[in-house]
Amino acid sequence: MYVRHLTLTDFRSWPSADLELSPGRTVFVGSNGFGKTNLVEALWYCASLSSHRVATDAPLIRSGAARGIISVIVVNEGRELAVDLEVVTGRANKARLNRSPVRSAREVIGALRAVMFAPEDLALVRGEPGERRRYLDDLATQRRPRIAGVRADYDKVLKQRTALLKSATGGRWRQDPSVISTLEVWDDQLAQHGAELVAARLELIEILAPEVVGAYHALAPASRPAAIGYRSAVAAITEGSAVAVPEIKGALHEELDRRRAAELERGLCLVGPHRDDLELRLGDQPAKGFASHGESWSMALSLKLAAYRVLCEDGSEPVLLLDDVFAELDTARRRALADAVADAEQVLVTAAVGDDIPDNWEARRVCVELRDTDEGRASVMIT
Repeated sequence: MYVRHLTLTDFRSWPSADLELSPGRTVFVGSNGFGKTNLVEALWYCASLSSHRVATDAPLIRSGAARGIISVIVVNEGRELAVDLEVVTGRANKARLNRSPVRSAREVIGALRAVMFAPEDLALVRGEPGERRRYLDDLATQRRPRIAGVRADYDKVLKQRTALLKSATGGRWRQDPSVISTLEVWDDQLAQHGAELVAARLELIEILAPEVVGAYHALAPASRPAAIGYRSAVAAITEGSAVAVPEIKGALHEELDRRRAAELERGLCLVGPHRDDLELRLGDQPAKGFASHGESWSMALSLKLAAYRVLCEDGSEPVLLLDDVFAELDTARRRALADAVADAEQVLVTAAVGDDIPDNWEARRVCVELRDTDEGRASVMIT
């Protein structure tokens, strides 16, 4: 799989951009602030419907514009597929496949498979559990696009159930018996959608674990061995006795019953996959708080390399997006990363200076510069 063409309109700093791409390695070189990252961010958005830099869509639209448009042509096993996304603040995004509108933007997931490496990936190790959950869920969604619907359903139920709990705090639920019956309905839906999401995560971790171990050893052979696991507030899930959807649903139900008083008291949803975490370990210690800077980078890169290999095993090699990653690595890790992705069908890299790219990497170079347009205003252009 590779991207043959990328067109942007009012996306981030780009009033417009039109770029032909090809298989192999392409490096976008230019000073900071010239829009290099915006190019690969647009491709990642097409693959995941999310940004690796911001949690909402509003910053993706160029200042003063009503909407941003991303259009790509993807080639997969010789067949071309056109994907068009219209990003609109405050409203559902619109999408087209091969120029035909689709009911939901989620339907474009899977048309482009990609793995993004970026400086923000350090948060996978040092950041909050939400970063690691999103890593798992984004990868699970790329492997099985139907998981996008599961995530959306779970988020909707979680929002409604949390609103009910907040309205019932302070003992108000004792004067309104309907609160408990309504809560039980939401409990069942949360347990069902939550079980499907947790099952997808557990399946993925089983496949990821050996890939992470191998990737980490290649990047940091002298370091402590790496390992990953799943940690849940529900003991049966963490211990692995509940791994199928019906078993996980039952375990979630039991925990919801057990924690009901605490949830009503605090007005919070204390049970479910939104409280779980991807556990990262180096030797017998958790990576978070105990890993050095180099070890943290190696672990973060290992998670992304493992994701790349898992998607390759599914039969469709993803596009690799490397956003200013080489500048963050020492010489040994640069070489190890370059070797790990040497045979990738398409790699798109951003770099502030050409010297950040490993010497043994042959790549097409695209210079990203600031120039004045005919209208006399500064605009980012590709040359």
